[in-house]
Amino acid sequence: MTDNPAVDTPRPDWAAIDDAVRRAGLDSPVLTLDLDLLEHNIADLRRRASGVPIRVASKSLRVRSIIDDVLSRDGYAGVLAFDAAEAHWLATESGVSDVLLGYPTAKKEALATLFADEFACRRVTLLVDDVAQLDLVDAVLPPAKRPVVRVAIDLDASLRAVGGRVHLGVRRSPIHSVDQATALARTIVGRDGFALVGVMSYEAQVAGLGNDVDGKFAMNTAVSAIQAVSMTEIRHRRGKVISALREIADLEFVNAGGTGSLEETAKDKSVTDIAAGSGLFGGHLFDNYRHFRPAPAMAFGLDVLRRPDDEIVTCAGGGWIASGPPAQDRLPKPVWPEGLEYISTESAGEVQTPLTGAAARGLSVGDRVWFRHTKSGEVAERAARVALIKRDSSGVADVVDVVPTYRGEGKCFL
Repeated sequence: MTDNPAVDTPRPDWAAIDDAVRRAGLDSPVLTLDLDLLEHNIADLRRRASGVPIRVASKSLRVRSIIDDVLSRDGYAGVLAFDAAEAHWLATESGVSDVLLGYPTAKKEALATLFADEFACRRVTLLVDDVAQLDLVDAVLPPAKRPVVRVAIDLDASLRAVGGRVHLGVRRSPIHSVDQATALARTIVGRDGFALVGVMSYEAQVAGLGNDVDGKFAMNTAVSAIQAVSMTEIRHRRGKVISALREIADLEFVNAGGTGSLEETAKDKSVTDIAAGSGLFGGHLFDNYRHFRPAPAMAFGLDVLRRPDDEIVTCAGGGWIASGPPAQDRLPKPVWPEGLEYISTESAGEVQTPLTGAAARGLSVGDRVWFRHTKSGEVAERAARVALIKRDSSGVADVVDVVPTYRGEGKCFL
């Protein structure tokens, strides 16, 4: 391997993928997953984690058969779910024995259904950062009428400076200090019907922020410096918090990190597993990292419906916009044929997307344009199925299976 992850990362053969999908007779919009590139990403994430188990972040996949497949691999264990009903579903339908809910929940119907299933309750851990969330659980069903509820504390991993006036990271958990964490822990263990079994913390300012954006040398330098300081701070503080909490409860796990921080999070001796999901499918948001580059395993194709101009084509659909601050990097990226870009006055549209560029001259009505998504989970909400692509020994690509997304299984959690 070289020192440049962009050079080492395998790339899709877009023409071969387009041909495979056409031979399979799949209509647009069509979502594809290149299994060879997925294999590369599975191995690369495992390498970067340096032996620390990877907990699969389901929100970044939302394809149950792929989640099951990844969990069967060495180095992967457990799921970080994004919704209470989803966590229950994975624990029962997929048989995942360790499901950590990555966010607190206020869904009373979903909680009541979970509490009625003692088997699932032994597999699902709720996340809390406020006593009010414990009160909500008790309001759904009091301790005497439900199984013991497994809970984990969400420890804020943001970097705070200048007496708290500077905050770098996400605005989520209010639990930041050792005193705050131990106070909540003592409340949990002192209440009937709850068991404190773990801790989660997500250093988003490291895992989710690119440090190699084209043309942004000064910004990249600043981001890298902040990330280094942040990881030093959170390793020190998290270690102190976990040491204090282990005096209060028998913790089963300490989850942390994300796709962008695997190497650094793995150095934290207090961490028992690291969350990752986006790096498996390789959305283009992760093209902007210096230390790794996932292969673009997933893509979607849209049909050309119109030719309003010699250098403009209009595709069906396309407005698959990712969450986060509205900006160009939240839009799908047209990648094949090369040489297409959005029209600034329209951009990616809900039901149609015009594209311009020299490549438009060679496209006809019925041809297909291929895009890379920004974030994997959100693109799976737009399609009911995924075509799995595999190459044979001669390099010919074929659709070897078509599997449902969460939506294809009739699930809409958030």
